[in-house]
Amino acid sequence: MKGWRGLAAGAAALAVAVSGCGTSTNSGSGTETKEITVWLMDGSAPTTLTDALNKEFESANGIKVKYEVQKWTGIQEKLTTALASSTPPDVIELGNTQTASFADQGTLADLTADASQFNGGEWLGGLKDSLTLNGKQYGVPFYAANRTVIYRTDLFQAAGIAKPPTSRAEWIDAINKLKAANASNPDFQALYLPGQSWYFLLSLLWDEGGDVAKQDGGKWTGTLDTAQAKAGFEAYKALYDASAAKKVPADIDEAKPQQMEVFGTGNVGMMVGLPWELAGAVKAKPELKDKTAAFPIPSKKAGSTAPVFLGGSNLAIPAASKNAAAAKKYLSLLSSKKYQEMLAEGGAVPGTSKDTAKLATTPLGKAMAESSQNGKVTPVTPKWAAVEAGQNPLKDALTAYLTGAKSLDQATKDASDAVTKAMS
Repeated sequence: MKGWRGLAAGAAALAVAVSGCGTSTNSGSGTETKEITVWLMDGSAPTTLTDALNKEFESANGIKVKYEVQKWTGIQEKLTTALASSTPPDVIELGNTQTASFADQGTLADLTADASQFNGGEWLGGLKDSLTLNGKQYGVPFYAANRTVIYRTDLFQAAGIAKPPTSRAEWIDAINKLKAANASNPDFQALYLPGQSWYFLLSLLWDEGGDVAKQDGGKWTGTLDTAQAKAGFEAYKALYDASAAKKVPADIDEAKPQQMEVFGTGNVGMMVGLPWELAGAVKAKPELKDKTAAFPIPSKKAGSTAPVFLGGSNLAIPAASKNAAAAKKYLSLLSSKKYQEMLAEGGAVPGTSKDTAKLATTPLGKAMAESSQNGKVTPVTPKWAAVEAGQNPLKDALTAYLTGAKSLDQATKDASDAVTKAMS
């Protein structure tokens, strides 16, 4: 997945893709590294962090850091070109759903034996899974973010909701109270829930014990038609049906229109969203700043949080890097407590530390930190991209089921078959 703070557009030419790479000079039988090139994505890490990190690394090692910020738009092609060259950058940032594809191509260094120097014992399970292919680890977790339920505190208070829901049943009860308190507004939506919010669907599938696919003997098979997965779809429909008198269309996702814009209209009580979406809503409507908070997506089990998709980035060393030893030192420094706390202060789930105290200083950060401990990722295989970026079967199944175009059994069977075909 693309980093949640890196959404700017841009394109890269071949000449740019292979320029500015790490250099070293031969000294007798060894190699003396003079410079490493680090590619991080636009908006991923606060400038205060990268400035301090690069300065400390240069001072401690006598090695210059050529730090280059990349745009997400066009990065797949740019990385493909750079990694195929003989002079790639030395440290790169990858979306965590991109990592398996590049690892499968043999263009990333195997860092399995080095995990301990990158604080490997502190990696969240879902983040570790995202960079592990065939039992080997091809990177280091950088940061992540996960969805929480962002809500209007003033509307909760007016509806007599004393505290955030801690179970799915309490959540539906809160939805009904919000609808009753705002019955005079025909445009009011207690929960803004488009019909194709498939990342949120994952939380419900996982909470019911289901999943998108399973692997057996190296072969992936869709599992959206299991009883557990079907229960996840039913939970989605229950929330969708309860959310508003005038439902959101079943054939749109959270990006079209941008749900943060809808949330900012004043006609929405809750949305399932990411930190940047709340930030965007507040930027457009500053008065929301003191009227919003967040809580973890509730589980069907009272007092528990539902599993969440951990979207974010990994850091990797290209297999062809001439400066791998220095690059490992760079990743080791970034993995230290000092810089992990700076990531958390910046509003992200830190990649190599389970200490989220610095994140949990705001209501949204606290909700994200709590639910991140129960984070997961989509199937780790190079073939997953065909599911997510193509004619997404999860979206199709949701629309068909919510509109009644297909029965639950037929919608989930068709989706499961499509997943199997795409991943075969």
